[in-house]
Amino acid sequence: MDPVLNSGDTAWMLVSTALVMLMTVPGVAMFYGGMVKKENVLNTIFLSLIAFSITSVIWVIYGYPLAFGTDIMGIIGNPTNLLMNGISVDALAPLAPTIPLLVYVAFQMTFAAITVALIAGAVVGRMKFSAWLAFIPLWITLVYLPIAHWVWGGGFLAQLGALDFAGGTVVHLNCGIAALALILLLGKRKDTRLLPHQLGYSVLGAAFLWFGWFGFNAGSALTAGGLAGSAFIVTNTAAAAAMISWMMMDVIKTGKPTLLGAISGAVAGLVVITPAAGFVTVGASIVMGFATSIVSYLAVAYLKPKFGYDDALDVFGIHGISGAFGAVCTGIFAAPFVNSLGTGALYGNPGQIVTQIVAIAVVAAYCFVVTLIIGYVIKKTIGLRVDEKEEIEGLDTNLHEESGYRI
Repeated sequence: MDPVLNSGDTAWMLVSTALVMLMTVPGVAMFYGGMVKKENVLNTIFLSLIAFSITSVIWVIYGYPLAFGTDIMGIIGNPTNLLMNGISVDALAPLAPTIPLLVYVAFQMTFAAITVALIAGAVVGRMKFSAWLAFIPLWITLVYLPIAHWVWGGGFLAQLGALDFAGGTVVHLNCGIAALALILLLGKRKDTRLLPHQLGYSVLGAAFLWFGWFGFNAGSALTAGGLAGSAFIVTNTAAAAAMISWMMMDVIKTGKPTLLGAISGAVAGLVVITPAAGFVTVGASIVMGFATSIVSYLAVAYLKPKFGYDDALDVFGIHGISGAFGAVCTGIFAAPFVNSLGTGALYGNPGQIVTQIVAIAVVAAYCFVVTLIIGYVIKKTIGLRVDEKEEIEGLDTNLHEESGYRI
């Protein structure tokens, strides 16, 4: 039977695309913006906004064909349909044959945009804006597009059987590892204190992220059906469980629950369920959400101080660690009665854990090495880090001649 356009699926995917866009701006922008000092709030928001804009243009020029075009030797997509040439308004998506191809292109574009925007949280307050402008197209082209193809576009990791429903490896592990590579090149901040200047902004940002994540995960079902409903409920459940767990860790360590910790836990829960959302049960989502906050909390509270890397807003500790943990958990908990495309160790396929670990290792190694090279080239050409005076005084006035607040 030939594919037929489904108006319900199409409507759901248009809504999901808009929801994921909200995750970047205002979601990530406000989440990060509230955590920095007030002299850097506009610069921090700007990093997310410009990431979305640059990625949007790259995606329709050549990004989508390279990520999702016909597979070439398992490595990259065939660069046809540049500038969307050859794609009619009536064309259906090969990977989602009940919706227009252009809707699928837009949906996947929002994933690319938020991935690079998330990296900014590790470098806020000390990276040149010009360096960030150079970094975005280089990183999207050399890192995101190949990895997206390997996992989602029919590349060698997909052929191996790696499971990643909505971006545990492609988005979260990828951005976390890239953040780690950049901060190693940048070095520590001059002022390592990080007292959120307006935590209310961060709470609103977290709320937009949680809200938008339903489009991120449930939208990745690519249909308005039962699988979307299952992904929706496990996404919410994992986030809620993780918030409770992080709050408990705060109380154990400091004696007091914190709002910053609570929203950090919610984000960790949203991250961990992302690769598994279309594969696991509600029970598994509770376990995953509760456990991932413990894992990420330990990374933030103990691993970061021990090794001394200055991950300003804990992109590696939350996105990198919980993304990898979620990918492994997918290999454990994937239930064939939820989605026939995935069977985990708990249901008789222990080899899936090995496949997941291979995918994690490949993505992490490639991303780390290539991001280091990109960052090093930028550092040696236009420079990577702002001057000490600019860093101490703040980037809003020095780089943009603007202020987030009346003086």
